[in-house]
Amino acid sequence: MSKTFFIETWGCQMNDLDSQRLSGSLKLRGYRRVEDEHTADLLLLNTCSIREKSEQKVFSRLGELRAAKKEGSKIGICGCVAQRDGEAILARAPWVDFVMGPGNVGYLDEILDGGRRLALDFPEDRRYDYLAIDRPSATRAQVTIIEGCNKNCTFCIVPTTRGREVSRPITGIVAEIRSAVAEGRVEIELLGQTVNAYRCPQTRADFASLLTVVASLEGVKRLRFITSHPAEVTDDMIAAIRDHSNISRYLHLPVQSGSSRVLRRMKRLYTREQYLAVVARIRAAVPEVHFSTDIIVGFPGETDQDFEETISLIEEVRYGSLFAFKYSPRPGTSALRLGSPIDDAVASERINRLFEMHEERKRETLRAYEGRILPVLYEGPSRHDSEVLSGRTDDNWTVNFTGDLRTPIGTMLPVRIQQAQHHTLRGEAVA
Repeated sequence: MSKTFFIETWGCQMNDLDSQRLSGSLKLRGYRRVEDEHTADLLLLNTCSIREKSEQKVFSRLGELRAAKKEGSKIGICGCVAQRDGEAILARAPWVDFVMGPGNVGYLDEILDGGRRLALDFPEDRRYDYLAIDRPSATRAQVTIIEGCNKNCTFCIVPTTRGREVSRPITGIVAEIRSAVAEGRVEIELLGQTVNAYRCPQTRADFASLLTVVASLEGVKRLRFITSHPAEVTDDMIAAIRDHSNISRYLHLPVQSGSSRVLRRMKRLYTREQYLAVVARIRAAVPEVHFSTDIIVGFPGETDQDFEETISLIEEVRYGSLFAFKYSPRPGTSALRLGSPIDDAVASERINRLFEMHEERKRETLRAYEGRILPVLYEGPSRHDSEVLSGRTDDNWTVNFTGDLRTPIGTMLPVRIQQAQHHTLRGEAVA
């Protein structure tokens, strides 16, 4: 009987892809994935350190896994908390079999074979084996193009947990995408902590050049990318989006704050005015673009006026999607030297107001789609009704619609939008 593994993933798309890589590596070793932690021979916890109390969450979950695991099974801690707190994890939970940071995902075989119990370095060779990725989606392939980050925002732990920027050669990226397309994946999502900082280590081709190459590959029906840094947006990048209809009109462009004073304290490398200028340049070239963003509320020293500037910026940009968080102090970040977060009650009131305002704007945005016919990439049955088809528009809205259930997954269909709902659209496929 084959050995089994259980993997639990927290955090961002990069962590999701790391888990796909770990899963694929284990399946090549003959392991079978299970969803019940009580039956697994190997239990992996792939962690995220973005939020406060991540360490407590890890040890709480570790206690549950220790109680659930069967005799003889192994436990491994992966991801960003592993990178940040590796030695502390082993000291506090010596029964953990190994701790592995993101830089060692490609070295799982050696770790399982007893090479190392603590793997927290960033090897020059990251061993990115795209043929071993266990992709869960039948239509979409996530592709790492750059790892790590050089920006050093004062609130962010990523440069510590994922290292400095390392871009993959463009030849390897293209080979991976061609392989994914040959397997039926028609949507490609390029990933990086700062995806538009990409520079090919061999040719020095930039992100705009990469977009042009990938968008031109046969079989790529839709091309997405995340996450872009406003300071890295170039005219060539905007032109590539404009000139290739298969590049998604959805752009995640984190602003973090609408106050130039707070942005300077965050070390975001742009002002409010510069950010708005970037948005204006993109909208001038690609009028139908759907912007989403990240906002941090309650950063040390944020005043009522700073927050009002954030509100006014959101009003001006009119984001389709917005992700907001109360500031969470992270060990090892320079923001700790800027003072304490603002009072939690004040931060809660601010973030609630922000969400309420955004929900109104989002409903207006979604209602504007009613009556339109939009191309929708069919991804499979709706999660809530197997008789209803589901997919996403070019600008990343989920659409549940009626249509021929025999439609092959991955087909691009024209769909008439009939109704806007809270977070999604409903419609019917048309001839």
